[in-house]
Amino acid sequence: MKNMNKLSKDWWKERAMTIPDIKTELPGPKSKVMHANTARYMKGLSTQVKLFPVCFEEGFGITLTDVDGNRYLDFSSGIYVTSLGHCHPKVSEAIAFWAKKLMNAHDFTTPVKEKLMEKMASVLPGRLNAIQLYSDGATAVEAAIRAARAITNKHEFISAYRDFHGKTLAAVSSARMNRGGTLSYGPTRAPGFYMVPRPDPYRPLWTKADGTIDTDAYIRFYEQFLTEGTVGNIAAFVLEPAQGWAGSIFPPDDFFPKLKALCEKHDILLYDDEILAGMGRTGEWLTLDHWNVIPDIVTFGKSFGNGFPVTAMVVREENGEALEKISASSSYGGNPMACAAALASIEVIEEEGILQNVREVGNSFIKRMNKMKEQHPIIGDVKGKGFLLGMELVKDKKTKEPFDEAGKLVYQKAFRRGLAWIPAGHILRMSPPLIMDEKYAMVGMDIIEDAITEVEKELGYK
Repeated sequence: MKNMNKLSKDWWKERAMTIPDIKTELPGPKSKVMHANTARYMKGLSTQVKLFPVCFEEGFGITLTDVDGNRYLDFSSGIYVTSLGHCHPKVSEAIAFWAKKLMNAHDFTTPVKEKLMEKMASVLPGRLNAIQLYSDGATAVEAAIRAARAITNKHEFISAYRDFHGKTLAAVSSARMNRGGTLSYGPTRAPGFYMVPRPDPYRPLWTKADGTIDTDAYIRFYEQFLTEGTVGNIAAFVLEPAQGWAGSIFPPDDFFPKLKALCEKHDILLYDDEILAGMGRTGEWLTLDHWNVIPDIVTFGKSFGNGFPVTAMVVREENGEALEKISASSSYGGNPMACAAALASIEVIEEEGILQNVREVGNSFIKRMNKMKEQHPIIGDVKGKGFLLGMELVKDKKTKEPFDEAGKLVYQKAFRRGLAWIPAGHILRMSPPLIMDEKYAMVGMDIIEDAITEVEKELGYK
């Protein structure tokens, strides 16, 4: 395979020089026709597509191009997926090499799988080195839950309000199932699955005398809930390190260290679902690394293969035997193309100094967002670390009433200005490719601020 190690980390910049570049009314005429034809048959489309039905045909670096020739600045990464930029040359070549050589050998060892296992063990903390590979996030989550049961011989799980873990039975049972009267996620949660509130600094349930969030009160509630709300058979706490679907919500810095201590006290595993936030998006390999907490189980996905469907479930070395008990392998997990994509992605993060870039540009994002919060009456809160970011829109900063209408309008107006990104009701979510520099980061924030200003005028705030 051709050596791509000398690839310049600026490989994407030449094509980014003129973005955004909008040539037609958006969505354009070809997009409208193609989307209408597709939507005749494909159902269950996401909110972002329904709000802005554009048809993309090319991506390169931080740029997306639609079928009408309009070029957009990407602030979505395919919803946290193409984190190293669309069609990163090293990742694309690695996939193509194995697509021509060996596409699948079930769970037999291949040379590229051997290298990936060694690389993963080298970047993960502690003794997190017992690994199994899958092709989607929900499958990895289901496997992690089975592994937790095998490790502990317990069957109950506690997860948190507004976390998201996937759309299969155990994954769904670990998240919000209320879908407005539609029992699409089942008439009840799976047996043994419970939910508790988790700390949201902007909307705390418990506060100290000075008005700041009281993390200890959450831990005390969990302690009580173990006795009063369960049968005392908890295998694991299942949590996202930072909530993505809920709007880029990070807990206070003392939360996970205290939760880990609670888990150790009661012989409960801490399962860290890093499918959305892991592999560099917050400036660390694991988001839990920010708080020096090592989980017992971790899952990866989304950006793990930079767009190629590959995910992972990892447990501590001493619990690796549990994976032998749960029939952990899968048909597509760990195929050579998937291993090549994941290996190349990890190597790119190391070779291009991605973690440092995320920390530095991420600080610029936060500074700009805080300045915007001071200047705009509908921005109630800003949140994030690295390139996992959110802005919460409210009708009034004192009441904090969510402003869904404003969120939809800002999303659409920014998209029409050439910013491809993610809606989340009243919370604006941003997940740019991790290769993005400060120049283009600020171009994107300019577009968002212009859209917010326009919406504020329309809604009578200015």
